[in-house]
Amino acid sequence: MKPTLCLLVASLMMNTAAAAQPVPPDVEKRPHTVKAPFGAERADEYYWLRDDTRKDPAMLAYLAAENRHVDALMAPLKPLEESLYGEIVGRIKQDDASVPYRERGYWYYSRYEAGKDYPVYARRKGDMQAPEEVLLDLNTMAEGKGYFSVGDMEVSQDNRLLAWAEDAVGRRQYTLRFKDLETGRVLDDVIEGVSPNVVWADDNRTLFYVENDPETLLTVRVKTHVLGTPASADRQVYEERDDSFYMGIGRTRDDRYITIGVESTVSSELRYTPAADPGAFTVLAARARDVEYDADHYDGRWVIRTNADGATNFKLMTAPEGASGRGQWQDWIAHDPQVLIEGFELFDGHTAIAERAEALERVRLLFADGRSEFVKADEPAYSMGLSTNPEPDSEWLRYTYTSLTTPATTYELNVNSGERRLLKQQPVIGYDPSLYQTERVWVTARDGARVPVSLVYRKGFKKDGSAALYQYAYGSYGMSMDPGFNQTVVSLLDRGMVYAIAHIRGGEEMGRGWYEDGKLLNKQNTFNDFIDVTRALVAQGWAAKDRVAASGGSAGGLLMGAVANQAPQDYRVMVAQVPFVDVVTTMLDASIPLTTNEYDEWGNPEQKRYYDYMLAYSPYDNVRAQAYPALFVGTGLWDSQVQYWEPAKWVARLRDLNTGTYPIVFRTNMEAGHGGKSGRFQRYRELAESYAFVLSQLDVAH
Repeated sequence: MKPTLCLLVASLMMNTAAAAQPVPPDVEKRPHTVKAPFGAERADEYYWLRDDTRKDPAMLAYLAAENRHVDALMAPLKPLEESLYGEIVGRIKQDDASVPYRERGYWYYSRYEAGKDYPVYARRKGDMQAPEEVLLDLNTMAEGKGYFSVGDMEVSQDNRLLAWAEDAVGRRQYTLRFKDLETGRVLDDVIEGVSPNVVWADDNRTLFYVENDPETLLTVRVKTHVLGTPASADRQVYEERDDSFYMGIGRTRDDRYITIGVESTVSSELRYTPAADPGAFTVLAARARDVEYDADHYDGRWVIRTNADGATNFKLMTAPEGASGRGQWQDWIAHDPQVLIEGFELFDGHTAIAERAEALERVRLLFADGRSEFVKADEPAYSMGLSTNPEPDSEWLRYTYTSLTTPATTYELNVNSGERRLLKQQPVIGYDPSLYQTERVWVTARDGARVPVSLVYRKGFKKDGSAALYQYAYGSYGMSMDPGFNQTVVSLLDRGMVYAIAHIRGGEEMGRGWYEDGKLLNKQNTFNDFIDVTRALVAQGWAAKDRVAASGGSAGGLLMGAVANQAPQDYRVMVAQVPFVDVVTTMLDASIPLTTNEYDEWGNPEQKRYYDYMLAYSPYDNVRAQAYPALFVGTGLWDSQVQYWEPAKWVARLRDLNTGTYPIVFRTNMEAGHGGKSGRFQRYRELAESYAFVLSQLDVAH
């Protein structure tokens, strides 16, 4: 698009009071009261928009009307949206492939074919010059489907059979299927309603899987299926009766044991049985509130990562073969209040430990003789982590490295000689990293906490307070938003914008305490941090006060909703994808997927002190008569994590009370769930639309 035309389009969009602006739909109000167990009541006039079947004609008509409104409002920006999409997709090497890894004599990898949306999973026997064996071609499998995803796939121990979990709806209720890799025949065995998590026993006929509750989608039972028998004959080996726990299954590093792990926000429990002769499961250590652990087995011992005994940032312990109970655990790597241990990988003669210090990841190598050294990094803000290392007898460690300017890179390091090999760097067509700069800055929040912020911009940027800023954060569940390369952001940087990741409390960037300070009755710190980062960046000249965009999704969408209510004047435009905005109503309803698992994250609103605290920040409950920033809100009709009706209700109430003139748009993907549309290109269509909206609102030259 020519610059003059682009600016004209932007000015038209900015003039939101213009008579020609499309009128948003007006949805019906129906009286409804939401009651808490202790008697509190709240009016929810849009409660009726909830339809668990997704079939209510009035609800569907409303969502369709909102989509038509987005189409009409965004019509002048269609050339910009197409330009952005072309740029983003144009950076993708369409016939790309993953780094192959070796396991039990085969090299496994995935590859894309030019112009196709889905990967092909394949392997080669012995070396990469051997003939290719296609395991699954998702392009063929997805034909005729609006959504398709494979969540997990596992090859049997004798390399002959493949089990995989597929989802053709987007609701994360998977179907298990099986394939004979020698003949290519898909077997008749089919198991419905499962989690994407499967493990083979050593007999190569028995598969362990996790069954979901059909209503709540919680992981409730572990069962075994014997090939050739009906699913109705599958045997239950474990049932989790506490619905605040998630469940998963796996194999230990040495392949000796099959494990069942359960965990809540504040507690863990692992049980194990021999893979060669599965039977009764032994509990490694019984669950205890505020004690979390995960464990692996290798070289005749258990290695356990745990926060037991006050080890807030976790420590490593060991236990002998056949251990049962914490009384047999012995300290190995001591707790360090300045260093969070995030994970580990066991090898012959050394251990690789994934750590985090001062909001940066690192990998530490610990040798059998007590020596310790760090894998080196070259930039002030980066992300580093352990890669796929299936062979514990290897002297080569694979790890990944990326930054806001460095595309995702896979290295392997010889732990004995120090030799490093570059295996692959994400190809980004037309991208020159020397043109961009990344920085790490620190912002002092209102209570004195130092909040790290990762920044990236195109060189030549002038820090004079005139630029546009795109600020992103998440801030929940202890999930760290590390500064990794995002090729879509290049389209913002090339237009003079600054991109910032605010590492706010509620994540774990600064250790476990950073997470604890941003959940439950400390949740307001998450919102304060985000707002304080914005104000500091503007004060320091990184951006103009009236040219700030904010973005977040899921729990980050809750962040957007709370910030929009609490500091609307600090933002010109916001993007809230699949936002969790009706906190109290959702957390009062145990029938909604994930609710009971979340009590230790948000609080249980059946208790008045949590109810009152959550009600004080819940975005839907705190919409009031004030001028809101422009808002782009997105959801998926089949989302199983944040139900579509939360943003639908929120937008409807915003429309009622917003005194400002900036547009609020609400896009529902009618064929998608929490992660948006399937396929590698489809999600870029959605992203290009939200980017176009943001650029127009910030008056960024296109």
